[in-house]
Amino acid sequence: MPLLPQAFHVDGANVVPEVHSVLDRIGAFAGEVRAGRVVGVTGKPLTDVVSIGIGGSYLGVEFVYEALRRESSAAGAAEGRRLRFLANVDPVDVGRALEGLDPATTLVIVVSKTFTTAETMLNARSVRDWLVRSLSGSGGATEAAVVAAHMAAVSTNLAATSAFGISPERVFGFWDWVGGRYSVCSAVGVLPLSLHFGFPQMQRFLAGAHAMDVHFQHAPHTHNLPVLLGLLGVWNASFLAYPARALLPYSQALLRFAAHIQQVDMESNGKRVTTDGEVLPFEAGPVDFGEPGTNGQHSFYQLLHQGRPVPADFLGFCESQEPMQLGA
Repeated sequence: MPLLPQAFHVDGANVVPEVHSVLDRIGAFAGEVRAGRVVGVTGKPLTDVVSIGIGGSYLGVEFVYEALRRESSAAGAAEGRRLRFLANVDPVDVGRALEGLDPATTLVIVVSKTFTTAETMLNARSVRDWLVRSLSGSGGATEAAVVAAHMAAVSTNLAATSAFGISPERVFGFWDWVGGRYSVCSAVGVLPLSLHFGFPQMQRFLAGAHAMDVHFQHAPHTHNLPVLLGLLGVWNASFLAYPARALLPYSQALLRFAAHIQQVDMESNGKRVTTDGEVLPFEAGPVDFGEPGTNGQHSFYQLLHQGRPVPADFLGFCESQEPMQLGA
């Protein structure tokens, strides 16, 4: 895995990430929060996390959260904690994200590389107002104290996070070349998921991602999973001109897989021009869609069986996270 910036230093007018692993900082911070040694302004432990982001600052993280939430070791590590996500600027999403939460036990993470994403910053201001209205005056706490104690950020814009009231010690950076759609393995994903599941769980997750990186780098093309999947996609979309691809995970834990891949693939690919601005003479990139099996079988499979041809990727599992046996 590439190193992530641990902190920043100023080089002239530029804020430059130092070349150290941010994982040490995340591991230490998550451990202190989970142990109850980092508390809110009322002295209560911070047991609930709201992660505010959109697009790549949200979809991949929620996908991993859903994938792990019923895995036995991850579920045990998350006992007594809650992780919510806020992306949509519709106030209904704000209400859903904050429903049932106690501001005194809530830590809010604002995820935005530039700290200028309009939707994210609007939601961040809304949740900051919720915290301040609820907690200002508690034990003499000022507005600044509430924000400092109950908010953190994943960003590279220290000036903006400081102006928002977030302490520099609670800002976790990442390299500017990390695109949002690929950022779940950076602080974007590792910070909120470590707070919820614990840092050791996320070390296992990163080790698995690294193993696939090594496979992609070294495996021959005839046995290279990412290469083969990529070639199949080009063949189906550009040569056979199939306009769509169904993503069908037969695991409820992967219920957000299709949404995550939509953003990973469709935000990047399928443009009608080359990088030089030339119009392509063929279609590029499929429309990704899908639902977990067996739900999709009672939704759109009849069109796949009896309507138009749609390439489909089926995902299975060898062992259920919650195996069950019924008697006769």
